Amino acid sequence: MSDRAKPYVNPYLAGTLLGVVLFGAFFITGTGLGASGGLNRLLVYVQNLVAPEHIDQVPYLLKMAGGSANPLDSWIVYLTVGTLIGGFVSGLFGRRVKIETNKGPRIGNKTRWVMAFLGGALMGYGARLARGCTSGQALSGGAVLSVGSWAFMFAVFAGAYALAYFLRRFWN
Repeated sequence: MSDRAKPYVNPYLAGTLLGVVLFGAFFITGTGLGASGGLNRLLVYVQNLVAPEHIDQVPYLLKMAGGSANPLDSWIVYLTVGTLIGGFVSGLFGRRVKIETNKGPRIGNKTRWVMAFLGGALMGYGARLARGCTSGQALSGGAVLSVGSWAFMFAVFAGAYALAYFLRRFWN
């Protein structure tokens, strides 16, 4: 058996399968797909361990963890965990699991990690501000033709395209 990585799945097939999964999610649970809500609930869980009195004073947090409510007792937490496990298993089957830092020749590991952390923090903040992450807004909101979700995705693409102009020097 070869140690070389297997080729990626055809993007049209993968997109079709993702659409079927999204339809199944709407049909079975009445909700779409998303990920930031699961991570948000994990943060609320940790915050509830550290400062439960704060949770009881903030209405947004109170809905998730107030009183005896467990913020981890939600479908989106299981979806997020399943996505992480599924991605790892897919990487194992595709022989792509390895520790590496993907970067261009003009950037060091430390700078790449700082940029990744800052970008992730900005995307996380934006996901909470927009009331949904790119997967929730684009897949679920876009599938039901939500105008706000389409506006969000056009803004994400425009912002990414504009920012790429400044960051491309690190990758070339």
